[in-house]
Amino acid sequence: MAENIKHFVRIRNTDLEGKKPILQALTKIYGISIILSNAICYKANIPKNKITGILLPEEIKRIEELIINPVELPYWLYNRRKDLDTGRDMHLTSADLKLTLEFDLKRMKKIKSYRGVRHSQRQPVRGQRTRSHFRKGKSMGVSKAKKVGK
Repeated sequence: MAENIKHFVRIRNTDLEGKKPILQALTKIYGISIILSNAICYKANIPKNKITGILLPEEIKRIEELIINPVELPYWLYNRRKDLDTGRDMHLTSADLKLTLEFDLKRMKKIKSYRGVRHSQRQPVRGQRTRSHFRKGKSMGVSKAKKVGK
């Protein structure tokens, strides 16, 4: 049995460790949480504790289909609900999610929304205080004058 285990399984351009249970391994894909991983295992009829390295090619294909097109999963698990461009609910993963987040930040900076301005200034966006934190790279406090050589 140990000889049949693949060390790595490739799903959605991500190498998943073959020794881990599929529930844990799926969370290594950017954009998939433990809750979404649990829902994918349930809908694909795969036991959550099944080792990733012994998955059959049909099971891997079912998992990939659910990740690409999660129509059978509840909409509240999606990470992109009511998309600004299309108006649809969808779930993005890996490079698609990173690219979309980057475009969202660029759009906010372009229209000069509050969040966009805070992002461009490298300030906290969600209302945190800035007096005692977020001071990295800026002048802070009082510094002593250097001694000039004789």
